[in-house]
Amino acid sequence: MTYPIPNFRHLRVFVEVAKYQSISKAAPRVFLSQPAITQAIAKLESLLESELFERHSDGMYPTAAGKVWCNRIGRCLDYIERGIREALKNRAGGRPASAQQILPLLTTTQLKAMVAVSGAKNFTLASRNLGVSQSSLHRAARELEQLLAIPLFEKTSTGISTTKACQVLARATKLAFAEIRQGYYEISALRSREVGRINLGSMPLARTSILPEVINRFSALHPDIGINVVDAPYDGLLQRLREGDLDFLVGALRFPPPVDDILQEELLAPPLAIVARKGHPLATSTSLDIDTLAEYSWVVPRIGTPTRTFFDSLFVERGQSTPHRLVETSSQILIRELLRGSDRLTMISTHQIEHELRLGVLCVLPFSLSHTRRPIGITLRRNWQPTPAQNQFLDMLRAAAGRYADL
Repeated sequence: MTYPIPNFRHLRVFVEVAKYQSISKAAPRVFLSQPAITQAIAKLESLLESELFERHSDGMYPTAAGKVWCNRIGRCLDYIERGIREALKNRAGGRPASAQQILPLLTTTQLKAMVAVSGAKNFTLASRNLGVSQSSLHRAARELEQLLAIPLFEKTSTGISTTKACQVLARATKLAFAEIRQGYYEISALRSREVGRINLGSMPLARTSILPEVINRFSALHPDIGINVVDAPYDGLLQRLREGDLDFLVGALRFPPPVDDILQEELLAPPLAIVARKGHPLATSTSLDIDTLAEYSWVVPRIGTPTRTFFDSLFVERGQSTPHRLVETSSQILIRELLRGSDRLTMISTHQIEHELRLGVLCVLPFSLSHTRRPIGITLRRNWQPTPAQNQFLDMLRAAAGRYADL
């Protein structure tokens, strides 16, 4: 289910009325008449299917839904204002303007157009994605450029490229839209209507162990909350997390953290193991050494991943050349089938292959890698504010990880 992005001017009206608890006091702040403010609030209440204010003779006081919405919209507008401020740093000369002056003039249409074009890198594709005409999309994007007095898009031989200012503001806008989405979820929960979606990025170390268990348990408690699991390389997941497309990541942590706007929470740190098919010639070896391991073909992750770093160091630190007969993949299924059909070896956490070990399809070779503990955990945006349902999912992840760590 998708949730509409309300009129940004209506959102500013709501915040001012909540702040001053009065339509008459808010009116001069937003340059609207009292009837126009009343109408704007009514449209928001209709959109949210909830009353946002209790009307009394001495003022207007936010309801429980109003307090939730005020928190989320405050965070939303903060993101937009910071994004404008960062984008303005890229302006070369021209008339001076502040983020506070520009913010009231922005429209939802302009912001949606910018996000769509920056994502598609093409006005035609962006207009199709939004379901609007290309001319209206182009007009909205250019109006935003004129308002900021900064170029946002540049034509290239392959389409449209985004300027640094556009990238900064588009990211801030996506985070702002994510706050609105969170607000919808929380207000629906107040009406005992659990709706929404948890969007999480999954990496291999979590996919076959704690994550399936937690998803099944959470879904049994909250059947109407969808769970969208995105499987992709770490760099792509991290970008989507920082832009608000994902709520959090679950999998191997990176040290040091690659950027300073994320937080990492370790759940468990199992060691890696060298794994082969059942009946492999090395399975019964009593004196397995690095020279013997170097003679075999391997299936390994791509360069830059933590496991690949451990793999390379295993040989280099012992004065041995890294094996050259490598198949590089992070696909769990492909790794399993390559091992089953050959004498190849792999380095992997036993948590990832519990099922195959129980069935006797694969086995762990007698070579200690106790020094290769890989922290598995949760990666969050530093200032992310989860909904109660998202918090419960995270708590269930922590509990499941605790049970695995005790095994």
